[in-house]
Amino acid sequence: MNQQINNQLFAFTKQFTDSAFKAHSLALKGLEKVAELQLKALEQQTKVSAEFVAEVMETRDVNGLRGLWEKGSSLSRENAEHAVAVSQEVLAITQKTAESLNALVQEQRQAANDAVTAPVAAAAKKASAK
Repeated sequence: MNQQINNQLFAFTKQFTDSAFKAHSLALKGLEKVAELQLKALEQQTKVSAEFVAEVMETRDVNGLRGLWEKGSSLSRENAEHAVAVSQEVLAITQKTAESLNALVQEQRQAANDAVTAPVAAAAKKASAK
C-alpha cells in the first residue's frame, strides 16, 4: 500500500515538474518575443531621432527652422503611431502566451483527473470480480 502511494506521488510530482518546465518555457518565449519587438522599436526610434537632431544641427536660417518644426511634428506623430502599433503587437503576443498557458493548465487538469480515476476504476473492477 505504501509503495502504491509513493508511486502515485512520484508520478504526480514528475507530471507537475514537467508542466512547470513547459509553462516556464512558454513564458520565456513570449518574453523573448516582446523584448525583441521593443528593442527593434527603440532602435528605429533612436535612428530617426538621431537623423532629426543631425538635421537640426545643420540648420542655419529661419526658413530651415520652420521646415524642421513641421518635420518635428510629423516625427512625433509617427513615433506615437509606431508606439501604439508595437503595443498592440505586444498585447497579441501576451494573449497568445496566455492562451498557451491556459491550454497547458487544461492538459494538466485532465491528466490529474485521469490519474485519480484510473486507480479507482481498477479497484472497483477488482472488487466487483470478487
